[in-house]
Order: sequence, then structure tokens, then C-alpha cells
Amino acid sequence: MSTKPYSPPSERSAETRQRILDAAAREFAAHGLAGARTESIAAAAGVNKALLYYYFDSKEKLYTAALEMIAERVRDISMAVFLRDASPGERLLRSAISHFDRILAQQEFQSLMQQEMIRLHKGETGVLPILIKRVFEPVMVMFQSMVREGIASGELINVDWQQMQLSALGANVMYFLAAPVWRMVFGSEPLTSEALAARRKLLLEYMGQAIFQDRKHGAALAAKVFADTPMPEVTLSDQPGGQKVAARVLAEAPRPEIWNDDAKERTK
Repeated sequence: MSTKPYSPPSERSAETRQRILDAAAREFAAHGLAGARTESIAAAAGVNKALLYYYFDSKEKLYTAALEMIAERVRDISMAVFLRDASPGERLLRSAISHFDRILAQQEFQSLMQQEMIRLHKGETGVLPILIKRVFEPVMVMFQSMVREGIASGELINVDWQQMQLSALGANVMYFLAAPVWRMVFGSEPLTSEALAARRKLLLEYMGQAIFQDRKHGAALAAKVFADTPMPEVTLSDQPGGQKVAARVLAEAPRPEIWNDDAKERTK
């Protein structure tokens, strides 16, 4: 005889499961797999703790499901850009600004991915191999195809596609990671709404000049993409009562203890 609790009505089951996943993503992003409390997840989802185990069997499986859910959302957004009815160059510009906005707005994904990278550094398998297969690999394949299409058509300059990706996306990560240094060097806050809005525009303007055979064409596309892609609404630290912007997950992340251990080993 099954020991599982009675299943809720089918019309409510999907909604209940989604509430649990959303609550779990927030809890795991804030506290990690080890520190997250199932009691807090159940309370935030408005269910009893037994339902968590009915749907997901264990805390580890709930963590995996929550991370997969968020990562698949990111994949779907990226794929929508790649499949847009536009030239390869325009799609590449949209991919770059979409990536910037994801770092800015999707706090749970940034935090969970950082935790997975730390687990990988420690030698733990974690969920990252699953995410690579289901999310990152198809996204990178599509990016590669998009760049090669643009080169073949004569719209984009003929360079290595991975270098194009690093130019389009790597600069975004660097901007947020380097925010503490920017503050100390220039005496200004790089994560205010005004600074972020300016950086988004500069990103597109640079790409419009750097990757197109015809720079006038690139500049026109950059202006078009900027005009019809508003910055996502987030609560920023320069707003009254504002909390930390999601991007600070990258900029102000604590140094993982394992890195400190590695440094101690090297100085022995």
C-alpha cells in the first residue's frame, strides 16, 4: 500500500507544483542546497511539508527541479531571440542585450549558477552537467550557427565565432563582476538605474561598430534594438526603499572558502 498522501485534484496539481518550485528557487538561491529549509519552502508555497515530498521525493530532487525550471526559462528566452525573424546581426545584438538584462533581473538564476560553479570547483558533480546538456549546449550551438550565417551572408565580419560570443556576452559578465573595482577607481556607483541604462546602450553601440562589415548598418540596427528593448523593471539600490539589484549577486558575492584554502596551500 502506498504511503504517499492523497493527491490533490488534478486541476490544482500543476499550480501547486509550480508554487513549490517558485518558492524553492527563492530559498535555494538565498541559502544554497545545504542551508535551505524545507519548512520555509512549504510556508512560502502555502502547502504542508508533506506535499514537497509527494511531488519531489527529496530535498535534492526539489533543488534539481527548481534549477532546471529557471535554466529552461533562460534557454527559452535565448531560443526566442535566435529564432526571431531578423538578420543574424540583429539577432546577435538582441542576444547581447538579452544576456545583460538576464544578469540584471534574474537573481535566482545568477545565485544558483554561482553555487553550481563552486560545487564543480570543489569536485562535486552537482546539477551542472544536466544543465549543460539541456540548456547551455543547445544555446551555444544556435549562437554558433547564427554567427556563421551572418559571416556567410556578408553582414558580420569574418572572425572566430567563439570570440564573437566572448565579445557579445563576456563583457556583460565582466561589467557586473568588476563593479566593486569601478566604485573604488572612479568613485561612482556602476549599478544605479542611470548607470545600467547607459551601459546597455553603450553595449549595443559598441557591438554595432565592432562586428558588422557595414558600420552604418550596424549602428542603425543597434539603435533599433535599443529603442524597442526596454530595461527590465528591477528594484535598485538608488531607489527609495530599494533592495540590492540582482546583479550584485555577481558583484558582491562572498569569496568561496575553498578559494581561500587554495591560496593558503600555495603560500605554504
